[in-house]
This record gives sequence, C-alpha cells and structure tokens, in this order.
Amino acid sequence: MIPNGCDLEIFHPGLRAPLDIPGIGPEDFVAGFTGAHGKANGPDAVLDAAGELLRRGDRRVKILLVGDGSEKPRLMERARQEGLANVVFLAPVPKRRLATITASLDCGLMLLDNIPAFYRGTSPNKFFDYIAAGIPVVNNYPGWLADMIVGHECGVAVEPGRPSALADALVSLASDPRREAMGKSARLLAETRFARAALASTFAGFIETTLAHD
Repeated sequence: MIPNGCDLEIFHPGLRAPLDIPGIGPEDFVAGFTGAHGKANGPDAVLDAAGELLRRGDRRVKILLVGDGSEKPRLMERARQEGLANVVFLAPVPKRRLATITASLDCGLMLLDNIPAFYRGTSPNKFFDYIAAGIPVVNNYPGWLADMIVGHECGVAVEPGRPSALADALVSLASDPRREAMGKSARLLAETRFARAALASTFAGFIETTLAHD
C-alpha cells in the first residue's frame, strides 16, 4: 500500500514568516485549518472551541480557516452572530501562498466529524501538508492518525465532541515549550515516512518487479 505523500519542497519549515492577515496579530497563537469546509469535516467543532476560549477570557489563541466549501457561508454567519472575533476566515489561495501560510501557523488542525468509518478509513491530505511544513498537529478524532501523532510526538489528539478539550489543547500548546520539538518531529516524520520521491520509487519498483515476473 502506497500512502499519501508529502511534498517536501513546496511545504517546508523554511517558509515560516509573520502572518500578514487581518485579525491576526504578531503575539497571537494561530491554529489553522486549511481545507474543505464541508459537513464531513465537522467544522462546528472548532467554532464551539472558539466560543469556549472567549468564555474563558482567552484572546491570544486565534483560529484561521483557509479554504471554501458548502458549510463556509453558514460558519461565517454563525461566527458573526456569536461574536467569535477569534475566528478568521480566508478565501482559498494559490498553493505556493498556502505553503507559506501553513509553515507560519503555530499548529495545524485536523478536523473530521466523529464518524467511526473515518477512524481508519481516511487519509487527509492536509495532515501531510502540516507535517511537511514542520508544525504540530491537533487532531479531534480517534484512529490511525491520532495514534501516529501521539506516537511520533508531533502534536496532540483530543476526544471528539468536547469543545472544552479542544480549547484546552490549544491553550496548553500555546505555552508548551515542547512545541518547537513537536514541529521538528513532524518534519522528520514527513521526510522518513512520507516523502513522495521515496514512495514513487517504491511504487515504481513494485511495478517493475511485477512486470519482470509476468
């Protein structure tokens, strides 16, 4: 089985730079989600967490949602109605620009609805972009991805359906001295397990061996 791979050249920690995005300041801790805003992603979970953060008086953590999807207009309206000033929406951007934004986040958000079929049956491309960019990943559903994040110490996995747990994880990560080490572990995982060139070579080798014995 050849898994999804990381584009180690486009997504790279060396692209990190101050985020020039309205609503985000230089002292903010920015957790970003870069992907489809669809029902399968269960994006209300992150707005629930944002509301929890504001109720606690936390103004440092900002949540950046980059992309588009069927749920985006409703999410934007919900954020407006609830006064979620800690949630910033950004329209889709070209991939090179996305790579710079991703590397400049303080963590990447892996969001999926709490559906058991997703636990082992998904391979979300944004995870591979996050680890290639060398940022910690916060994951909100169980399964192989959560196991890998915890096992390789490259982020945090939280229980699904608990806004307070997601809020706790973001607040904790914002002041965690291990955050830089998590980012380095993420990049190392990308390089050693998911480099596209290596995966392509494995695939090509399989095809060549199969044809040689045909």
